[in-house]
Amino acid sequence: MSRKIYPYKKSLTERARYLRNNPTTAEKFFWEFLKGDQIRGYDFHRQKPIMNFIVDFFCHELELAIELDGSVHVEFDNPEYDKARQQLIEEHGIHFLRFRNQEVFDDVNTVIRKVEEWIDANAKKGPLKK
Repeated sequence: MSRKIYPYKKSLTERARYLRNNPTTAEKFFWEFLKGDQIRGYDFHRQKPIMNFIVDFFCHELELAIELDGSVHVEFDNPEYDKARQQLIEEHGIHFLRFRNQEVFDDVNTVIRKVEEWIDANAKKGPLKK
């Protein structure tokens, strides 16, 4: 089965590589729980370019982006930017889950459970493996 290709601005490739090599503390911590198909057997990628944007984590099979929002998302009118950005990406059939960095640090198990619940409710073929 071929996976859907999402268009992206090629100039974002270097920026995405930089972000993968220099993750925020929350991204680095959360990646330990996503990498290696740990959540319901699905393959997630870090810092995935989609259109003119880069999402924190992305699973092609689920068409799911996971974003971790730190303080920068609260400052400088970023909530409106984030909402508009998310709407544009969702027009391509991609779903979003958003978590605050503090949620990840305070109770990562609840965040993981919310991701698993979304997968259980929305995965077209069900979980691959546990």
